[in-house]
Amino acid sequence: MSDIYTETLNKLIEEFAKLPGIGPKTAERLAFHILNVDSASAMALAQAINDVKTKIHSCKICYNFSEETVCNICSDSRRDQSIICVVEHPRDIISLEKTGSCKWVYHVLGGHIAPLEEIEPSDLTIDQLIERVRKDSISEIVMATNPNIAGDGTALYISSLLRPMGVKITRLARGLPSGSTIEYSSDKILTEAILGRQQIE
Repeated sequence: MSDIYTETLNKLIEEFAKLPGIGPKTAERLAFHILNVDSASAMALAQAINDVKTKIHSCKICYNFSEETVCNICSDSRRDQSIICVVEHPRDIISLEKTGSCKWVYHVLGGHIAPLEEIEPSDLTIDQLIERVRKDSISEIVMATNPNIAGDGTALYISSLLRPMGVKITRLARGLPSGSTIEYSSDKILTEAILGRQQIE
């Protein structure tokens, strides 16, 4: 780092530069912003970061982010508990919920199956999903993994495990461009995909 700055300031710049999408210049601007704001504002940011790391954990039912044992979605009595929408990551839930079309509950896998990346089915929450279907009255599983090779492969694998259990399995409609991700799809595209979901044969 630069000899112009103090060791402490260099350290802060280094930490900001580790964030995704943050280059050296932006890291410098953020560090100087923290240096120049009042102590209360800087400490509020530090406290918010600390709270995120200490208070947020996985919901014991769906594995979404939560500050409680059970997340707000799983505990919402207005939700249709018989339909589970399976997603790869918690951020996918945020994208789907923004459409206002989802009245179901979720199950977060924690990723997708990718043998080349050494991510096996046992590394995901697939067993926990199977157990939910086995013990609860589930009428439909909506596969909302990303519409790419890894997401499709994961959906097919899970479907092969669920099919003998007699549960209806659907997939979001192909309004989603192949090779895309749910996180970056528009609300309109996601709404069409949700409403037009198709049963997996």
